[in-house]
Amino acid sequence: MSRLTATAPCTVRAAVVEASGEVVAQALLVRRAAWLAALACDVTARLVVARWNAADLDSLGSGVGLDGRVLPSKGWMAVRRLGWGVGPPLGVYVGDRVLRCAQEQAARLLRLALHRRRLVAAIVATWPHDPGARTGVEWDALRALLPDGVTAADIRNRTRQVRAYLDAHGAFPADLTELEEPPNVAAQVVLAAADRQLLTLERTDGRSARLWVRLPLVEFPASGRDWAWHVLPVALPPTVPAEASLCAPTVRVSKGRVRVDLPFQIPVGFAPATGHRVGCGFDWGLNGLLVGVTGRLADGRVISDGRPLVYDASGVSAKLHRLRGEREHLAAKHRHLQRLLAGITPADPRYAASRTACQSLNVEHERLCARIRNLNKALAWSAARWAVDQAAAAGATVIYVEDLATLEARGCRARVNARLSGQVRGRIVEAIRHLAAKYAIAVVTVAARGTSRYCPRCGEGTSVLRHCPAPDRLGERGWRWAYCPACGLSCDRDWAAAERIVSRGLLGQKATRTHRSTGVRTIHAIVEGNVARARRTRRPTRAARRARRTRTDLHPRPAARDRAKRRPTPKRPTRASATARNNSMTSSRVPDRRTVPAPPPIGGGQRPAGHAPKPGRHQPYRTGHVRNSHHRTGFHHAKATPVLMHIEHGNGPGQATPIRVAGFLQGTTENSRRWCRRCRSSCGHRRRRR
Repeated sequence: MSRLTATAPCTVRAAVVEASGEVVAQALLVRRAAWLAALACDVTARLVVARWNAADLDSLGSGVGLDGRVLPSKGWMAVRRLGWGVGPPLGVYVGDRVLRCAQEQAARLLRLALHRRRLVAAIVATWPHDPGARTGVEWDALRALLPDGVTAADIRNRTRQVRAYLDAHGAFPADLTELEEPPNVAAQVVLAAADRQLLTLERTDGRSARLWVRLPLVEFPASGRDWAWHVLPVALPPTVPAEASLCAPTVRVSKGRVRVDLPFQIPVGFAPATGHRVGCGFDWGLNGLLVGVTGRLADGRVISDGRPLVYDASGVSAKLHRLRGEREHLAAKHRHLQRLLAGITPADPRYAASRTACQSLNVEHERLCARIRNLNKALAWSAARWAVDQAAAAGATVIYVEDLATLEARGCRARVNARLSGQVRGRIVEAIRHLAAKYAIAVVTVAARGTSRYCPRCGEGTSVLRHCPAPDRLGERGWRWAYCPACGLSCDRDWAAAERIVSRGLLGQKATRTHRSTGVRTIHAIVEGNVARARRTRRPTRAARRARRTRTDLHPRPAARDRAKRRPTPKRPTRASATARNNSMTSSRVPDRRTVPAPPPIGGGQRPAGHAPKPGRHQPYRTGHVRNSHHRTGFHHAKATPVLMHIEHGNGPGQATPIRVAGFLQGTTENSRRWCRRCRSSCGHRRRRR
């Protein structure tokens, strides 16, 4: 049993001075917390600037202190072991625990710089002939010098940074300290390095906690009498479970409020890296944000249930594109006004109006950036919640996602790739890892090359798909639809890619590698295999079920013929009543065929699926716990495939039939409503007793 660590942002609106009982209002509490953050930030900034040189970074990277002992993992202890002492400004009294917090933050910044320094040194040592296109030999030489876990995006960004320095100075940077300035220090207090002399944290009940922390009473405290213990009541958000253990928080001031970033730990089960039989594969689609399928490994091949899982965020993406356009427009106007202000003097009558307009544009720009960040965060967690719900409902023990860190906007597909690059894929993957750990579901990334190019049905990576706009326009060039000339496969492009992703994951799970420090699991080896679709067994009709149970209608028993009729013959419905009844009737089963007419193909190929719907047949409805759907509940900007719970996969393909009763998720109540037998819904009808 391992533990999962997460952080919950909390807001403190008031406090109480423990010694005098004085109630500190929000405005005064914000000033005192800002004074504490400013004192710690000043010490951290001076320490980072003083040690931003190659010699000191070498001492920290060696891992050995001045006394020859190995440096401890705690940053403030390592800084003191190296003799990098720094104190507060002259005449200001700051306790030793506040200095610890400042030194801890400085050590974290310098250790992050060591990682960037090693990456830059490896790129400079293996500088390619063409930085835009490395050869295979050059990639092998670079990978040999890089640490584990470095993505292609990091390599690309650092290569551009070194190339810009080379173009500007005509020589390579000797060290990271020449390539970059000292990092900026955030105005916050990392209380993880403190003890009970600076803070105390305890949980009062399931939804609140109490934080004792020493805050300065003046901006520049001269003695210990200028510090006092403050009791801060912290309201815990619903994301913090009752069994979670709280850790030392980080205190900061943001937008006129005191924010407490409270880490907490919860016990979770262990998710193995191999031995999976059922898994879900998700593709970063062009037609939808996430498109997935469920597959099971049976007798060395992957079988899919033939049901695509789609999370469509086109509405959210359109809103994000509109907000980004407005942000770029405001940024251009702000830069234009700044150039005008640089060309005039304060005595000019236009200076005051231009400066006011420039400040207003800056405020509006920050507001738009905050809206974009909040929308991206909501979209990421909504998509991750939906993906984990689908995997838990299908009984999957692993989730496979493709690694698109190398995706760039280039060539004729620049517009589409730019749209994909603007999505929050990295945040979605991190959210999926966090949520999947609660269900003991492993998350593994697989190689993305060739997933949308080859057919998942035939050839094992040799049959190239033909991409077209629609199934009835196979002769035209497009990107939405996929058609295989060899086997006649005709389906959505992202659906075919998701099937190849789950196939690569299940067949190549023995090659799963887990990063030692981050715990990220990746499959670099590509193992191809065909995917088969197992059609679920069709549910018998109501008349057939009644006949099988009573043997009175289709197969009457001999005794039933001689027995007198005990119930009246039901009235034959008219056309109007039959139409109204069929419109109200629903089914809990996902259709195996299309519910809209399939257009005839042009230029050869198969019809995508099924016949046109008949007017007398009822349409299926969505069952299960629909989270993040198009209904006006919660995050209603996205449309997603409903979550249908499946029983465990058996030996035959007919075992993957959806269960009608919903409410499987942890933390949700079971569906306790009485379902009407006549219309299969909670319409309130009552079956009349005969």
